Amino acid sequence: MSARKPPSLRIDAILDDPATRIIVCCGSGGVGKTTTAAALGLRAAERGRSVVVLTVDPARRLAQSLGLTELDNTPRPVAGITGEGTLHAMMLDMKRTFDEIIEAHADPERARMILTNPFYQSLSSSFSGTQEYMAMEKLGQLRRSGEWDLIIVDTPPSRSALDFLDAPERLGRFLDGKLIRVLSAPAKAGGRSAFKLLNAGFGLVAGMLTKVLGAQVLKDLQTFVSALDAVFGGFRQRADQTYRLLQAPGTAFLVVAAPERDAMREASYFVERLAEERMPLAGLVVNRAHVSPAGALSATRSAAAAEDLEARGEHELTAAVLRLHAGRMQLGAREHRERDHFVSAHPTVPLAQVPALPVDVHDLTGLREIGALLAS
Repeated sequence: MSARKPPSLRIDAILDDPATRIIVCCGSGGVGKTTTAAALGLRAAERGRSVVVLTVDPARRLAQSLGLTELDNTPRPVAGITGEGTLHAMMLDMKRTFDEIIEAHADPERARMILTNPFYQSLSSSFSGTQEYMAMEKLGQLRRSGEWDLIIVDTPPSRSALDFLDAPERLGRFLDGKLIRVLSAPAKAGGRSAFKLLNAGFGLVAGMLTKVLGAQVLKDLQTFVSALDAVFGGFRQRADQTYRLLQAPGTAFLVVAAPERDAMREASYFVERLAEERMPLAGLVVNRAHVSPAGALSATRSAAAAEDLEARGEHELTAAVLRLHAGRMQLGAREHRERDHFVSAHPTVPLAQVPALPVDVHDLTGLREIGALLAS
């Protein structure tokens, strides 16, 4: 039995609403999420909004489709926009964003000490979760700047796309961890003289760490940790504020999926996770759906006609076209079943379907077409 028809996802109503300030596109890899984010940004800009698209996906597809040679941590204007709005695009550079936090929230000498510290250099480029922390920070920076009235975020192509929702809690666990507290104890106690007065338990731990790490390594680590509270306390507060901003009515989450089993399962995961976090879900975009303009001709009838022509040795090209049509109809039927499974599990989630295009999108014209299909 087919699932009931889901509510329609009204893309233009979301884009045109001045109360909509943030759109977050999330979904698994390879479903056209980056293209969707770019198409939404272009459509919103050409309908009068001042838009910035922030991608956390390191792929270069966004820059190419927007006609830019490269993207970096600075919003770049996109040329060729028709209408009264503006469009900028950028790609998250997590180390540069980390450096900006240090430079903005520490005095010059302390900032120099942190930026040259080997532990900071490792943390800022490879520490687990750094990308999610910095995505939260950059989103907050863009929102606080007030320069754009719509921010569109293209998240990483995996389940980690929603890890930034955990950024405040995970950062808090890191800063409040036992090892961090031990290493920061001398600075908090008042320097070297206070260090000597700490209890024997700390001395034992420090001695063990010195043997394992070496005196200079331990000193570098303690120097870095001593600056954490001053610099990262503010980040933790801002991350909490951004998290609450994501829960606010001005934010809209769009889940993007292909009509395939694995991608639709991922879509269900995203929908359920967003509900758990009380994030405002706008709907699901089913991308690259195979729809035939000759839908009245079933796969069975098409295959039978092709078989008849082949048996008679007539109209080989027509028979080949009928075979292709039968295959496309069968693929469309499988995709429709996958969509129905999702709708059965999430009947209230608004849905928009974008048909597969014959060529890849690589310029503004293609993005405009995607935007029109999203809104139709």
